Amino acid sequence: MGFTKKQEVRVHIRWMIRRDMAEVLEIERKSFEFPWSEEDFIRCLRQRNCIGMVAECDDQVVGFMIYELHKSRLHILNFAVHPDYRGRHIGAQMVEKLIGKLSSQRRNRILLEVRETNLAAQVFFRSTGFRAISVLREFYEDTPEDAYLMEYRFRAEEQEGFEPVNRITRLAG
Repeated sequence: MGFTKKQEVRVHIRWMIRRDMAEVLEIERKSFEFPWSEEDFIRCLRQRNCIGMVAECDDQVVGFMIYELHKSRLHILNFAVHPDYRGRHIGAQMVEKLIGKLSSQRRNRILLEVRETNLAAQVFFRSTGFRAISVLREFYEDTPEDAYLMEYRFRAEEQEGFEPVNRITRLAG
């Protein structure tokens, strides 16, 4: 029996609202051994610099991301896609949306921590352009586990229609 590739799904990505919480909590519980509680989500989202985003498919929340805005970076605090929808490019679409918020002038990188045992997340974030830049020893309160600090850096070439201009290009033009 051969491997069948799951069908890619286009999702609608929007700000998280209060009525999304039940679906977000269900995804959280199905995704993590040590899930955030509803209080954890609410406490985080009440902070001015904390933003929630959801991915919707057929009026159902199939993924979410919680991130913080800092002066020069974005910091992903929590990110998950419903197990039934993994491998369908949903997480990548959410990451692309976040990368679209970067610029060379202001916020130019995205940071996140990934558990050392969460190989699926490490592989996923590497595939979207993140790199592990350091190990955070005993990072988690619930286990003695380490975390990898991963970073995505903005590059000017990512801007639509950006073409590098140098002496040779000008002469050839």
